[in-house]
Amino acid sequence: MTIRLYDTATRQIRDFTPLVPGRVSIYLCGATVQAAPHIGHIRSGLNFDIMRRWFTHRGYDVTFVRNITDIDDKIITKSAAQHRPWWSLGYENETAFNAAYDALGCLRPTYEPRATGHIPEMIEMMHGLIQRGNAYAADGNVYFDVRSFPPYLQLSHQELDHLRQPSADGETGKRDPRDFAMWKAAKEGEPSWDTPWGRGRPGWHLECSAMAHKYLGTAFDIHGGGLDLIFPHHENEIAQAQAYGDDFARYWTHNAWVTMSGEKMAKSLGNSVLLTEMLTRWRPIVLRYYLGTPHYRSMIEYSEEALHDAESAFARIEGFLHRAVEKTGLVEPADEVPPAFAEAMDDDLGVPQALALVHTTVRQGNSALTTDDKETAAARLAEVRAMLAVLGLDPLDERWSGAGTDRGEDLHGVVDSLIRLVLEQRQAARTRKDYATADAIRDQLQQSGLAIEDTPSGPRWSVG
Repeated sequence: MTIRLYDTATRQIRDFTPLVPGRVSIYLCGATVQAAPHIGHIRSGLNFDIMRRWFTHRGYDVTFVRNITDIDDKIITKSAAQHRPWWSLGYENETAFNAAYDALGCLRPTYEPRATGHIPEMIEMMHGLIQRGNAYAADGNVYFDVRSFPPYLQLSHQELDHLRQPSADGETGKRDPRDFAMWKAAKEGEPSWDTPWGRGRPGWHLECSAMAHKYLGTAFDIHGGGLDLIFPHHENEIAQAQAYGDDFARYWTHNAWVTMSGEKMAKSLGNSVLLTEMLTRWRPIVLRYYLGTPHYRSMIEYSEEALHDAESAFARIEGFLHRAVEKTGLVEPADEVPPAFAEAMDDDLGVPQALALVHTTVRQGNSALTTDDKETAAARLAEVRAMLAVLGLDPLDERWSGAGTDRGEDLHGVVDSLIRLVLEQRQAARTRKDYATADAIRDQLQQSGLAIEDTPSGPRWSVG
């Protein structure tokens, strides 16, 4: 079956046909490193990690570019407020983002370019656009003339006459208030670079047009990012790139937000939840399950209850895997995922439908374990592992085995020893037929959030 993706530009689900047979090129707008990442930031990286994994599973050779915006107004403002160099602030937060992606199991990008590392490419693009009549210099700034590019707003489908273009201080000399800055004139104390039009620094949009051109060429398959980037960022990227002569992206995919009380999670709104805080309370694989398993175009309303539900749902999957391994031994993932799983993933990355099949297969596997049907249990184990591998969620994979927060890794052995000591006391009570004490111990453990299962090889505990 052909992979199908929702294309923001056409507002419909389209069959995916790669530019080059057998290869897929993806450009994802990555972090603006003004601050440490919250879970809303990381959702985008997770969604496109799953997309990349699915294309790879389907046999494509994927080139995945995720940029870093390491210079912009917010970074400069925050660095000044903290009395530290802009590059120091940016690097610290870039490191935090990469640590967050790693913690949640995202594959490293093929290329991860920084904006400030591509000033020559930006200057070359501006020079070409000025020569073509699509851009002009004024007061040390360089602006894109939106009226010179008739297809402008082809992505967001706005009316030019009603457009309100975001603008910042110092953007003087515009011929039209709807024109946008590709380059900003230098200000006292701010970082700047030499250009033929004076010293200055990049505007937000120019970097991605220039870097996509450098790493993926004049045309590539998929451009991704959050819904909030459709306008102005992605719209302005298209204008710059196509006016320069590039075909640019053929498919536009956008992930929805993580919201809190119905509002997009954002530091500026004071409603963000830092990933570092989450990792002190939740296992990384549970956070990946929580953020990665809703459909990428659906909003996620953040709540503690939803996280507990995700933890319980994943525990059911994990419990089957461990029980099956105890019964059958470790079984490698199947070479292919079940057809229904593939059909769901091919249909605009239908992870919720694909995940429903995972849970169905888990239930079948548990039934087989109950009847001691080891052959069927092993087959279901292989299928579940194959499906989870595509989602980056196989807890038996070496990436996750023993993985967790630092706190979890440090304490798991201690907790296990303490619980086993209590379970030995319970077993001793059962041996002497003191069932009241044995039941009381079990009830106490369950009230503490632990599930106790009696197996032929002895009692086993898990977080219930």
